Amino acid sequence: MFSQKPTYRRWVWISGGLAIVFHGLWVSQHMLLGNGQDLSIINVAVLLCLLLSLSVTMGCSHFQMWIMLPVVYIASVITLLLSAFISNPYILHLGIYPQVMVHIGFALVAFTVMMIAALFALQLGYLDHMLKSHRPHAINVAMPPLIKIENQLIGLIKIGMVLLTISLATGFIFLNHIFDNGQVHKAILAVIAWFVYLFLLTGHYRWGWRGRTVGMLTLLGAVLLILSYFGSRLFSSSY
Repeated sequence: MFSQKPTYRRWVWISGGLAIVFHGLWVSQHMLLGNGQDLSIINVAVLLCLLLSLSVTMGCSHFQMWIMLPVVYIASVITLLLSAFISNPYILHLGIYPQVMVHIGFALVAFTVMMIAALFALQLGYLDHMLKSHRPHAINVAMPPLIKIENQLIGLIKIGMVLLTISLATGFIFLNHIFDNGQVHKAILAVIAWFVYLFLLTGHYRWGWRGRTVGMLTLLGAVLLILSYFGSRLFSSSY
């Protein structure tokens, strides 16, 4: 996968592309039902892994994201395997509530962008650790330089912030039950994550934060977003 040879890269593209096609077919068959859309927690996890796999596969060559492919592919395999053993349907009728579909759409895309940013943060941390451990030989030549990864990370967070802001705004406007007992912690965690990312960008541009600080705050924001959705769904029966 990390080889510079075009033949190996071509096989990665072919195998990854086929896997994504079948992954997409699974999502269409198990989420888009005749009586509505099944947005159970495991189905949404599978969908998010599909979005991550598709995004990273499409960008791996241009942005040198090859090291991220095993992570997103393994996550996809795990969620698909779990879906075979976990069945807890949660049927919605999004066609009746298009405004909710808008909110969910922005939320999914924002989550995907911020998870890719988290992968960049992990890659940044790995390279930084290798360099500080005086083991530059452990860094594959296919991996981009630190400054390029950091610039891409900041760019992703800025895009993610716009999407996350729209997601939160549409949630407050369109979801009347957002502060219900089963939803309030979801909203609070998402808002805290938004402030963490804002704090990160402010620190980067105003105080020159770089490297480990940027990476740790990126991962903290990602964890908060994961807890915001999946944590709430574990203890709540409603979206």
